[in-house]
Amino acid sequence: MTETSPKTPPAARKRAAPKSARRRSREVALQGLYEWLISGGEAGLIDAHMREQDGFDLCDRAHFDALLHGCIEEAASLDTVIGRHTDRPTTELSPVEHAVLLIGCYELRHCVDVPYKVAINEAVELAKSFGGTDGHKYVNGVLDKAALELRPAEVAAAPRSPRR
Repeated sequence: MTETSPKTPPAARKRAAPKSARRRSREVALQGLYEWLISGGEAGLIDAHMREQDGFDLCDRAHFDALLHGCIEEAASLDTVIGRHTDRPTTELSPVEHAVLLIGCYELRHCVDVPYKVAINEAVELAKSFGGTDGHKYVNGVLDKAALELRPAEVAAAPRSPRR
């Protein structure tokens, strides 16, 4: 049995849990949506490009398909929801945060098997990994408000954590 020294960095002492297939599908969908927002490319070509990426085989393919194609097909209506809770038009958002918000709103609207807090947390984690320094805070605030609109009964039934 090997022991770690107190000087061993915390990252070396504890390994991160492997990413779930759903998280991987969100990450790849985010990359595809980013490409779509930047290039305006055709969804089928972007889909094919994403499927060629290393590690795609570890994704939840059905969830990836739903996210990428659903977000592209419903971008206008998702942007309407997002726009009600932002301080600027979605066209002025960073493409990463915009794509994350599309995924978060899509999951809130359509993926009822994903609890709303999980959908928000997953979007926040995407923003932390791929977005700007404080983009995750913005994403969290927007999706908290969107959850009230898209899943009012679930939000109302959730226990409140005490504010500090």
